[in-house]
Amino acid sequence: MKPYCRVRFSREYLPKKVDKPNLGSLISFELDSSLKKIRLLGIQLSLSTSCLNHCRVLLLGLALAVSAQALAAYPDRPIKLIVPFAAGGGTDLVARVIGNAMASELHQTVIIENKPGGSTVIGTDSLAKSTPDGYTLVMATFAHAVNPSLKAKLPYNQDKDFAAVCLIGISPNVLVVSAASPFQSLKELLAAVKANPGKFSYASQGSGTSAHLAGELFASLTSTKLLHVPYKGAAPALTDLMGRQVDMMFATASAVGNLIESGKLRALAITTTDRSTSQVLAKVPTLAESGVTGYSAGSWYGVFAPAGTPQHIIAQLNAAITKGAQSSSFKNQVESEGLVIKTGTPEDFDKFEKAEELRWRAVIQDAHITED
Repeated sequence: MKPYCRVRFSREYLPKKVDKPNLGSLISFELDSSLKKIRLLGIQLSLSTSCLNHCRVLLLGLALAVSAQALAAYPDRPIKLIVPFAAGGGTDLVARVIGNAMASELHQTVIIENKPGGSTVIGTDSLAKSTPDGYTLVMATFAHAVNPSLKAKLPYNQDKDFAAVCLIGISPNVLVVSAASPFQSLKELLAAVKANPGKFSYASQGSGTSAHLAGELFASLTSTKLLHVPYKGAAPALTDLMGRQVDMMFATASAVGNLIESGKLRALAITTTDRSTSQVLAKVPTLAESGVTGYSAGSWYGVFAPAGTPQHIIAQLNAAITKGAQSSSFKNQVESEGLVIKTGTPEDFDKFEKAEELRWRAVIQDAHITED
């Protein structure tokens, strides 16, 4: 008796090594032009003509069933979230807290991997070169949007190598002066700066950082001239600010919250359009409401995946981050740092990041800012 259907396995189509495969990346269901060959799970099946009519529907159903199983399987192993900064900073805090929230939603471990260096380029490049399977992500910041304008060359393509997943939130920078400073308000400080062009200095944690560009935007919108003093990190900048070696700083909220609360620094204004919800900064006015019309700047946090990551995985990650960011545990740990939670769709985040690139490019070019 002849077999009803003969199936020949072509070994050249089998993966050389499969270690706990993500089935979604292996599924392939194709008929060639003669309708005599089908590829399923990377295996080519050569069918005799007599059984094609009977097997076609069966195999299609099998492929769809396996596909559904594969989609439901993600994530079936730990997810790595790259932080392009050293451990212990504000970005590291946000990443670890949202990582825990994501782990609860996805029922899978989220591992934080710190890869500092190159103004976030080293960690970001690591993501760009990762497999687009949803298991490697990066916690991006303000630096992601300004690096293309500050650096002559990047090891990745900013426009083609990343897929936006979700914006998490925006944290204000805070215009602070020493507690011993004579200035009690932005109005008093601005009057002195205008009366003494070029004589007032502001510190930053380095050229091209949010503190630097926030200062340049302030000078541009107020038609004033300030002396920028870059430091290698926020800590030495704040030490000199408290000692009045420099006059002011547009510091990140996470860096100065405790110093404001302890009375070592005085907050004159915040850089975002809305007031902060944190107890420390709730009564501090925005620069815009203090008279600097059109001022808006902030340090933001968002998650990117490598370009080519399947859309259903992007959607699943977006849902997990959105829900996690709204959890009480996440809010309790990050809102005290001044973070205003602002989630949305991947498309929303993509538009936001591109708009950030454009507006800061104009500030960088007008002020002739370089990385050095």
